[in-house]
Amino acid sequence: MMRSGIATALLAGALLSMGLSSCAERQEAPAATSTSASATIFAASLPDLEGQPQPLKQWQGKILVLNFWAPWCPPCREETPAFIRLQEKYRTQGVVFVGVALDQKDKVQAFVDEMGVNYPILLGENDAVELAKSAGNRLGGLPFTAVFARDGAIAKTVTGEYKQEDLENTLNSLL
Repeated sequence: MMRSGIATALLAGALLSMGLSSCAERQEAPAATSTSASATIFAASLPDLEGQPQPLKQWQGKILVLNFWAPWCPPCREETPAFIRLQEKYRTQGVVFVGVALDQKDKVQAFVDEMGVNYPILLGENDAVELAKSAGNRLGGLPFTAVFARDGAIAKTVTGEYKQEDLENTLNSLL
């Protein structure tokens, strides 16, 4: 147990040194308006839990909820059940949630299994931190969520827990 705590502290320290805060209070920011930000996101590819590269461009044309998170982050854990419910509710309307986890594969897999996550999970490290920054995460906090409209434009970003009602309002405005 002591080693697990040390490992978590080391990971948090590593993320901080990469410019990413361990967890954040909820803060909404105006959506990034730059088309270069969207281009950067959709040009990226990150591995899934099986180690297979997954290009983010495969979700272009859909309403994409891109969530940067970690299993050790309390607000991340809090918002996951709402994301699962909303993925189920809006899947047939062209909404896809994609989680980008910033932790070790085994810890991410354990959390995904425990929660019954029903959407793609990708593993990110430095590349994911840079992607979050390019999408507007200037605070460097977790969780960070960017919602993309069908045209690929960033419609909304939220640093901190994204409450179900607020996210559902965002999704409905994009349908």
